[in-house]
Amino acid sequence: MISKTKIERKMRRKTNVELVGTILSAKKADKWVKISHLISVPTRKQSKINLEEIDKNSQEGETILVPGKVLGVGDVSKKIRVVALKFSESAIKKLKDKKCEIVSVKEEIKVNPLAKGIKIIK
Repeated sequence: MISKTKIERKMRRKTNVELVGTILSAKKADKWVKISHLISVPTRKQSKINLEEIDKNSQEGETILVPGKVLGVGDVSKKIRVVALKFSESAIKKLKDKKCEIVSVKEEIKVNPLAKGIKIIK
């Protein structure tokens, strides 16, 4: 089990208000504690995933969570739902061209508090 106190200590060093709010929301929902631990790491250690890797590890209609940033290298061939902390401009453009849904982690916590049907790629 991941300690909520440890997450709280990591969060004290954060200066990005939006990131702190996302971590707090994730920490409060029991099913999202693991994700709050993944996104509370230092920014340089957060995941940076390319679209080609997301495409390779996903299936049509899945919800993919990236606890970091989605980069625009490669292309997506499936219609998927991508949840991440940040998206590069090119990733947003390519995902919108393929009619994929782009969602922030904080929005997903509100919509899906039980974290059902989410596949984490890190």
